[in-house]
Amino acid sequence: MQQQQLITAPNLDAPDDFYEALIEAHQGLSTEESHAFNARLVLVLANHIGSLAVLREAFDAARAS
Repeated sequence: MQQQQLITAPNLDAPDDFYEALIEAHQGLSTEESHAFNARLVLVLANHIGSLAVLREAFDAARAS
């Protein structure tokens, strides 16, 4: 199995479209529902990534920003 590394360089095909879709996904949600949505989204994306090493890199990168 190949070792994965976190991609930190811009990598979204359409970042503005992603941001718009993310905002739309939050439309109509209360603050509590929005936080719960974000938590579920993080878990779904973490499952997609699948590598604890990459996720730890992401934690470090998020804390540093």
